[in-house]
Amino acid sequence: VDCLGSYISLLSKISEDKKLREFLDRNAKQPCSDSSLNKISTCNSTQLSDTKEVDITPEEIRSRLQKVVAKAQEKKSNPFEKRVDKQSKARHPSHHSPELPNWLNMRPSMSLDFVVDRASAPTPFAAVLGAVPIGSQENILLEDLLYCLEGVEGEYIVPNPLQGPYEPRTFTISPCVAPNTSKGRKFPIPLLNHVTTDAGGEQYHYNPHWPEHPVVSADQSLRELAIQILPLASHYSMVVRFMEEKSGFHHGQVNHALAAAMGCLVKDYLVLVAQLEMLLDQGGFNLHEMWFYVQPTLHCMSILANIASTINKAEAKGGQVLSLLHEQTSSYMGDTKGQELCLYLTQAASVPYMEILEKWIYKGAICDPYQEFLVEDNEMIQKEDLPLDYSADYWEKRYTIRRERIPVFLERVADVILRTGKYLNVIRQCGKNIKTPQDEDIVYTIKERQYFESIEKAYLFASKTLLQLLMEENDLMRRLKSVKHYFLLDQGDFIMQFMDSCEEELSKNIGDIMPTRLESLLELALRTSAANSDPYKDDMRTELLPYDLTFQMSKILSIETQEEKEYRLPLDHLNLVGLESVWISNKVGKSFHLKNAKMYVPAFALRQRMLNCIQNLEYYMMVEVIEPNWLAFLSKINNVNNVDEVLVCHSDFLDTCLKDCMLTNPDLLRIVNSLMSACEQFCQFMQSPDSPPTNTSINECSGGSFKQRINKFDDEFTSVLVTLLDNISSLGRENNSEKLVNVLYR
Repeated sequence: VDCLGSYISLLSKISEDKKLREFLDRNAKQPCSDSSLNKISTCNSTQLSDTKEVDITPEEIRSRLQKVVAKAQEKKSNPFEKRVDKQSKARHPSHHSPELPNWLNMRPSMSLDFVVDRASAPTPFAAVLGAVPIGSQENILLEDLLYCLEGVEGEYIVPNPLQGPYEPRTFTISPCVAPNTSKGRKFPIPLLNHVTTDAGGEQYHYNPHWPEHPVVSADQSLRELAIQILPLASHYSMVVRFMEEKSGFHHGQVNHALAAAMGCLVKDYLVLVAQLEMLLDQGGFNLHEMWFYVQPTLHCMSILANIASTINKAEAKGGQVLSLLHEQTSSYMGDTKGQELCLYLTQAASVPYMEILEKWIYKGAICDPYQEFLVEDNEMIQKEDLPLDYSADYWEKRYTIRRERIPVFLERVADVILRTGKYLNVIRQCGKNIKTPQDEDIVYTIKERQYFESIEKAYLFASKTLLQLLMEENDLMRRLKSVKHYFLLDQGDFIMQFMDSCEEELSKNIGDIMPTRLESLLELALRTSAANSDPYKDDMRTELLPYDLTFQMSKILSIETQEEKEYRLPLDHLNLVGLESVWISNKVGKSFHLKNAKMYVPAFALRQRMLNCIQNLEYYMMVEVIEPNWLAFLSKINNVNNVDEVLVCHSDFLDTCLKDCMLTNPDLLRIVNSLMSACEQFCQFMQSPDSPPTNTSINECSGGSFKQRINKFDDEFTSVLVTLLDNISSLGRENNSEKLVNVLYR
């Protein structure tokens, strides 16, 4: 790399020399056997006096370049280079920043701060201030103060080693009087013991070991003025340490921007120091005037130092830094200049964060190399690698909010920001180009309403665009109507045909059922029923669940409750069959002899009661619950303005249907399940004989006579039915539900 400049200069001269380029073009591809051809002469076309010879062939140059390129490829890539995989930064949160040498430790003189060895004692004074004539002490203090204000130690004012990396800088001033060295005491001995205050200032107490007869005395008022000015140097030290540390890659873009903004203010501060130095050179400048000029700057630098110390101690980054700056800005409500200064710093520091925010809400893209933004992309695999029927859980888990990264002033709209970019990503995943309106720059202000409006506009655009995509291009309403045909029993003939054709297969144990046969029977039922006119009938699939209906409903009701973990356990111990229902066949009874048929009268009567109960329960759910709620759902969804309202309408429809169908009450659900179980057991008992029963087969039924078993089934069914009606009655009175009361009459 060190030789690269000379090599580029050589190439530049070659490109400028037309004759040389023509010579190289003629001889580049010819093998060079003669040693004289191995010398390339580079000369200026207008001046041939300066000629350089390089004993190297083009093949050697090419070989060396290939080696350099190969070595460069082995090194870590620059974080600002464009990677082949554009999503890699979002998928891998552990972004590796370049590791740069710690120049400030290796070469301390490069720092703008004082160069002091922390492990050593304070730097000894070059001389004692008390030994200087009183008339010259003020000018000496002025010169040393100007040095300290720029981060350079003076002869009579020296910085102390830091007590910690983020602690304020303290100083020690040379004594105001000189000791009588004739008594053999070592020089110098401080007159005052130094004590540091919390504000970075200093206090002093007389040293009892000072000699009794000093040689020269000094004006203590000059010393006190210097002590009042020194906190400015302490603030400068804190600020430049913050700037130098936070400029590192791993501290993030927000800290980078804040350090740069502080750097601009430090430049103005150094201009002030230069002006003070000019006044000193002109003569007639004193400490009182200096104190007068630095007071406004002292206030500003104290604010900068306080911000730097707060961020350093909190080890803040990204949104946390902006939250601290926002709190500082709000705390200076009574101080106009202080608030303006904090506002300037917050606006400057928020620029990179707001740029990430703008890309997210306007483009749906996250460009966050240092993990500072409130939205995190957790994509581990591409959408193309997922199965075709992947659920919406993909979108819920891919983009998540990191609460610790949310600035305080964006807390209220964090969820809106998340949904805005997520909607744009859904649109892009559907293969649609996003034509966003004119982007508005989002700038931090104390009045949050300004950028809230920009975020709301971006959200409305993304939501309406996605709504149009769902409603028009993807035909959402017709798809919902198609779903209603099957899951809400809207197509009765399809359900009848499918259940009749699959009854034999579904009566088997779940492990013996062939899914391919079910798919064939489903397609046959779809083609031979009224569902054949459904344009989306081919999207129907069959799936065998590893649990029964009761467990499924209990699992749904337990979501976000303490019982949710109980329904995540494996259910291998269940002996499931493919069909649970009260599907009743009366074909056997039609072939009975009249004498045998009379003995089935109680059974037929009970069967009719059961059938009447199930039919009325189904009628209530279909006609009095689902259909009215479906019409209300259609009325609401025709007036929606964004996707969120669609989701709310759909969720309300499902919740209302579940509640009115008595599926959200665990007690009612268990009772209804017991009622179904009683009907199912009765059906199994009635269908158990292989042929029309005779007197012998009836009397030899297990568990007593046939009539006794029927009476037992009747008692069980009646008991469960009465319990159900009692619970419905009490629930209807508590909720004032007229629909539930109608079940009693039915």
